[in-house]
Amino acid sequence: MSKEMILMLHPTFGVLAMIAAVWVFVEALNASDANIGRLRNASVLSAILIWLAYIVGGYWYVIYYGGDKALIKAGPWPFAHGFFMETKEHLFLMLLLLGTFLPIAAYGDVVKKKVTRKLVLWTSALVVLMGLSMEGAGAFINMGVKVALLAKQL
Repeated sequence: MSKEMILMLHPTFGVLAMIAAVWVFVEALNASDANIGRLRNASVLSAILIWLAYIVGGYWYVIYYGGDKALIKAGPWPFAHGFFMETKEHLFLMLLLLGTFLPIAAYGDVVKKKVTRKLVLWTSALVVLMGLSMEGAGAFINMGVKVALLAKQL
């Protein structure tokens, strides 16, 4: 598999995980015996996709990111690594923990216990918000590589 394909799998899994977390949120808003199965399945799907994003992104980081990092740091946007990648590296752990916790919470009594429903709502919302911040940080990192390559050509 090409390194570009590996790199594209990382945000793809992340976006799909966020979509699944939105699905969990919507199902939790209207939690009932009729939709609890969908809610739980979506929570497990979100967790699996977050882990896949972590594994693929971690592989990319270890194997390929060194070259990109050097380009970014030498280019006109060194903050793309210095701030965005460093932030992403540290905040993603929280997203991984929240994503793993989501199905644990979803297997509680979401239908009858308001506090459990709120926990699922907040957890899924945080997964979505943190996922969006990861996507945004990734865009800055990607642009950091692009502007560095453009600066080298000029």
